[in-house]
Amino acid sequence: MRKGETTEDKVFPVCKTRALDKYIAAVYEHVVVVPDVTLTPVTPAEALRMMNINLDIIEKAVKEAAKKNAQIIVTPEDGLHGWDFNRETIAPYTEDVPDPQVNWIPCKYPQRFGPAPIQERLSCMAKDNTIYVVANIVDRKTCNSSDPQCPSDGRYYYNTNVVFDSKGKLVARYYKYNLYTGEEHLNPPKEPEHITFDTPFGKFGIFTCWDVMFYDPAVILVNTLKVDTILYPTAWLNFLPHLTAIGINSAWAMGMGVNVLSSNIHNTSIGITGSGIYAPDKPREYYYNMETDEGKLLISELDVHPQPSASYSVVDWKLYASSIKDFSPATDVTSVVIYSDEFLFMELAEAEGNASICHGDLCCHLTYHMVEKRKDEVYALGVFNGLHVAEGQFYLQICTLVKCKTTNMTTCGRPVETSSTLFKEFSLSGTFDTNYVFPEVLCSGVHLAPEIFKVLKDGRLISQSRVSSKSLLTATLYGRWYEKDSVKQFPTLSQQQN
Repeated sequence: MRKGETTEDKVFPVCKTRALDKYIAAVYEHVVVVPDVTLTPVTPAEALRMMNINLDIIEKAVKEAAKKNAQIIVTPEDGLHGWDFNRETIAPYTEDVPDPQVNWIPCKYPQRFGPAPIQERLSCMAKDNTIYVVANIVDRKTCNSSDPQCPSDGRYYYNTNVVFDSKGKLVARYYKYNLYTGEEHLNPPKEPEHITFDTPFGKFGIFTCWDVMFYDPAVILVNTLKVDTILYPTAWLNFLPHLTAIGINSAWAMGMGVNVLSSNIHNTSIGITGSGIYAPDKPREYYYNMETDEGKLLISELDVHPQPSASYSVVDWKLYASSIKDFSPATDVTSVVIYSDEFLFMELAEAEGNASICHGDLCCHLTYHMVEKRKDEVYALGVFNGLHVAEGQFYLQICTLVKCKTTNMTTCGRPVETSSTLFKEFSLSGTFDTNYVFPEVLCSGVHLAPEIFKVLKDGRLISQSRVSSKSLLTATLYGRWYEKDSVKQFPTLSQQQN
């Protein structure tokens, strides 16, 4: 037994009981109180005061979630300290987070690893409310010249997720691997981490924000380590039409066949919103609101062991599209750059018909029927097949039906949040070279509508009913061809198992 521990902190075998079939999850979209942007660092006391303001707000959400019988709550990336730092100004906001194997309950033994007031408070929130608490902080690790990768200031700073169980024990620590613009003051770990932990209500994996776009660690957690639920703190800046937080997270849950608990920052001034509790069959609760400055607590019941939706694991994503012989590829196309990717678009000039457009080996096919072809709204079929090079390199294959921002085709793919056109039916497919294809459908007002579409085993994304009551913004098959990413991002099977 370690110094400072009691027998109640040790784990003893107990009689097995019937495993839970369902559990209640919560995520909190948090309006972060951020420090003033300054080029000089504040004192540790001032940094702690600022973080405690955010912890006061988060603690109210934790208590409310616990009162509603939630067993786990996820809070957002950057939720305690905000952003806009450099190496010097982030320092007072950091703490040393030990390896969870040390078997530590900070709420009971706060001084065991030196001052750790943030971890102590998070631990007490979990313990006092009997709920798992997931939060994002910055871990500080000292290093010296014996480490050739040691930063010049002698410290590593890691974007870190921590998980405290319902007794306040630190059970997981994850370092974000795929850093985004604005995180130049932070360090990625030397190798991606694959962090999982078991609970009475399933096996959980965890990663952060931009990690979702890559094979490692995101896909490995599901395919190799077989987690049931992904915990996903994020500070996601929305990029319509294809990279909204709710769109990509719902699609990822469907495509990978797991639950996703996604907690985002709420800051409409910079376009950040979108949190949710997603199951493979449909989102259970989600929040996307650019009209208010209020956060939101979401709570919903989930299956402990979710079943993949529509048997996505057996979908042949190119079967139907490869069989098409009578669609003539577009000759009149418009090139539009969307988030650094050059898409090709063709206008849907008629109220109904067939359309095809190709980019290299990827051909996208669409059959559609609008209720009415409006003069003030233009829709287009688009394709992208290539290496995305902004914020990391990763290979995309995308077939998309979008509403253009104006009637000018050069505005196709620009952000647009409302539409009036109703579709009687649509069927979208493509000759994909990857099995990782994620179906995204957004309706007017940036709403998810899983009831209006389904995926067939032959790779078609089709409308569910003859006439939808929801106006369409976009219907997309978002493919990730991981094998064509860099070697670092796609390990061999033997590397995954080691």
